[in-house]
Amino acid sequence: MQLISEALERTIEELAKLPGMGRKSAQRIAMHLLKKDEGEVFKLAEALVHLKKSTTTCAVCQIISDRDPCPVCANPKRNTGQVCVVEDVKDVYAVERTNEFKGRYHVLGGVISPMENVGPDQIRLKELVRRVGNGEVQELILALNPDAEGEATSFYIQKLVRPFEIKITRIAQGIPLGSELEFIDEATLSRAFESRSVLF
Repeated sequence: MQLISEALERTIEELAKLPGMGRKSAQRIAMHLLKKDEGEVFKLAEALVHLKKSTTTCAVCQIISDRDPCPVCANPKRNTGQVCVVEDVKDVYAVERTNEFKGRYHVLGGVISPMENVGPDQIRLKELVRRVGNGEVQELILALNPDAEGEATSFYIQKLVRPFEIKITRIAQGIPLGSELEFIDEATLSRAFESRSVLF
């Protein structure tokens, strides 16, 4: 097939490289951008360049931020003794939306996954052990996904920090709010029974 527009094709190819973006979605977005006012397209382009140039990684928790330390680590009202361990920066945004957690974070940047050739040295476990070893952390909250990789990483972290004798907890797992028992899979229901809490 002969290319009608090299510029359009190049844009589609670049957009299609984004996660979760297929060629048809990339084509739809490229065509949408072509219909937009030039000023709006330049605003998007400027925002992307600014994103790349102006963001950094917090040296303390590894959150992506405009400054180092990030606003969470720099906030004196946050509980420095509580550290929530998450896989990725997007998980921090999910926890922050709840307005429940008032501690700090540690972003691992992945999980242990032998199938993907990701071992303990490829994620930020050394930095986590260093933080725990400083003596400021009293509770480590493991908030990793309840899949095989998340479980393996949680277990590995527990082994690593056990000598420091700090409190290690994990977020509850089980039945989502608003769902019905008959539609819950066996693994989730089993986990809900394991994670049940005492009411009286």
